Amino acid sequence: MEDFREEEVLGKAYDSRIMARLLTYARPYWRVIALCVLLLAGISLVDLLRPYLLKTAIDDHLNGWTKPMLAYPAGTAPARGITLENLEFIRISADSQALPPGQSAPVPGLPGGASPQPCQITTFEGEAYLVWGWIPRGASLSRAQEHIPGLPAPTWRGREAVLLTATLDQKSTPLVAYPLTPEEVRLFRSGDGPALWRIAFFYLLAIVAGFVLNYTQVQLLQFTGQRIIFGIRQDLFRHLQGLSASFFDRNPVGRLVTRVANDTEALNEMYTSVLVNLFRDLFIIAGVIMVMFRLNYRLALLALAILPVVTVISFLYAGQARAAWREVRVRLARINAFLAESISGMRTIQVFAREKEQAQEFNEVNLNHYRASMRELYVFAVFRPTLDFLSSLSLALLLWYGGGKVLQGALSLGVLFAFISYIQQLFRPILELAEKFNILQQAMASAERIFQLLDTRPTVVDPPPDRAQHLPARASGRIEFRNVWFAYEEENWVLRDVSFQVEPGQTVAFVGHTGAGKTSIMSLLGRFYDVQRGAIYLDGIDIRDIPQKELRRQMALVAQDVFLFTGDIKSNIRLNAPIPDEEVVRAAQLVHADPFIRSLPRGYAEPVAERGATLSTGQRQLLAFARAVAFNPPVLVLDEATANIDSETEALIQAALQKLSRGRTTLIVAHRLSTIQRADQIIVLHKGRIREQGTHEELLARRGLYYKLWRLQFEEEGATEPV
Repeated sequence: MEDFREEEVLGKAYDSRIMARLLTYARPYWRVIALCVLLLAGISLVDLLRPYLLKTAIDDHLNGWTKPMLAYPAGTAPARGITLENLEFIRISADSQALPPGQSAPVPGLPGGASPQPCQITTFEGEAYLVWGWIPRGASLSRAQEHIPGLPAPTWRGREAVLLTATLDQKSTPLVAYPLTPEEVRLFRSGDGPALWRIAFFYLLAIVAGFVLNYTQVQLLQFTGQRIIFGIRQDLFRHLQGLSASFFDRNPVGRLVTRVANDTEALNEMYTSVLVNLFRDLFIIAGVIMVMFRLNYRLALLALAILPVVTVISFLYAGQARAAWREVRVRLARINAFLAESISGMRTIQVFAREKEQAQEFNEVNLNHYRASMRELYVFAVFRPTLDFLSSLSLALLLWYGGGKVLQGALSLGVLFAFISYIQQLFRPILELAEKFNILQQAMASAERIFQLLDTRPTVVDPPPDRAQHLPARASGRIEFRNVWFAYEEENWVLRDVSFQVEPGQTVAFVGHTGAGKTSIMSLLGRFYDVQRGAIYLDGIDIRDIPQKELRRQMALVAQDVFLFTGDIKSNIRLNAPIPDEEVVRAAQLVHADPFIRSLPRGYAEPVAERGATLSTGQRQLLAFARAVAFNPPVLVLDEATANIDSETEALIQAALQKLSRGRTTLIVAHRLSTIQRADQIIVLHKGRIREQGTHEELLARRGLYYKLWRLQFEEEGATEPV
């Protein structure tokens, strides 16, 4: 047997139809969402820019003084450079391997001719040297044995040359290097300090820009998400108010509250964390891959070699996480339902001393939730460290391969540093994508339940506009039941061929054993349910042809179980209707509720707790009478309304009812037969049929079912048998 406290089975992890419906709620905000996507693109660019700025700072400035240069005669350089010994030195890209187009090759002899000459600063045996010619990338330096003819002179303006040999792949290149003083080294590095300050400024600017873009994007996205959820909650609550009473008979209140509160919040996570921020993850992944291939495709291939393994692990994790999360959800729903049921029935538990047994049952429910939670934690505890391990493995490969290339001089330190930063950026969205999958599947499950609720059609509907008939502002109150058959389920008939008439201003009482159908008649009159056969008429109009709001505006119901809302006394009488305070007080005085209200510390402004818990049952009943009087309907329905009132208060109510019933039709479901002796009609129901009908005296005289009920009640109360 299905336990109503259990959560429903979840649907698919992704359903395109449900997603399409979810997107319809986001459609009015598409401009804001598009702006958020653009902001995310800007944020991604800023994130990608920061490692590149650091790479530039390292390669072009911290280590930039060793980059290849071209030496021009002073005054002929195309840009401003470093001037030394009537020559102007300009740094060029480390990737350049030839002179600029149109330039001649270096000529032997001392530099200073008309053509720019390649040169480079290097360190050898702890000293700085200016080398004429470019040192092949990755070459090792050693001291040459003798000067080779054709090379620049062994002295240059008083500087003794050092002959070096650059060896790469068993190929040697002779070089002439001239020593530099520390002051000259500082001269060559004089432009790096300001450049580093500029890069630091741009780095700070990128951080500030990222903060501003993030702040703006989060604000817009959260605002949009909340507006969307606001709209969904409004639709849900509006839809719930339009559903028929039979729907609420079948669905626990806690489940419906979960739909409006918890499930909509799960959708908020989907709109804010998945729908838009998914673009950021994709932007980062695509951007990182592009930049890495732009910097060094070999290193990029090495860094991305681990991605197929990450993809497989993420796919396996998604399946395991879904199963684990689903079980946790079901177990949590069971805990919530058990708690709600136990707290509501705590008095019964305590009266029958069942605390130990309830604690044992809760322990079992709680233990099942604990086990499910531990399984979920185990799945995540395996996935997250595994992903961290793969990220560290990728970094280790980078350091092993890239570090070796840096030591060989085949790769710059800045590029390696940038790759390390980009790998860290690459794995972060991959992990977040897995977490977003969890959010998505939770949102799909919640959306499925929400749309299932929204798709539930009321069994009681208003007539189409072309068939609707309208009552005057105040109906006369003539009621007729004509051959009414009614069942809550299939053909388990509660009422069988019931027919009666109530004239305007009459008071009619309904009596009978429990289950005879008395309350069902009242529910049918208010069209909380529709009859299966026959018809009910108000002022000669079939109530199925009257709009429900218009019909219910003509009547007020006072039930045995009074529901009071959180607020104060005054608001519970007027129910937010535009009823003046004077009318509220007059209604309370008429039903003799005014004395007890004024005895409260704040009178009519006294706060009312949930369901009126701070008031006695009789006081709540008096407020229900005052509420009915304040709305002044032409039809008054009392469904065992005096069952919970003491004899003294009942006497006051009976006196008030004589005033209340004047000028309005009154239908009373009575448990105490003494309260209906003055009714114009008494209808006796038995097993869904009308067995007797007449006044109090007429029914006693027949000595039928009513007489038996009357005698039984008087015997229970210790009175003499009626005559």
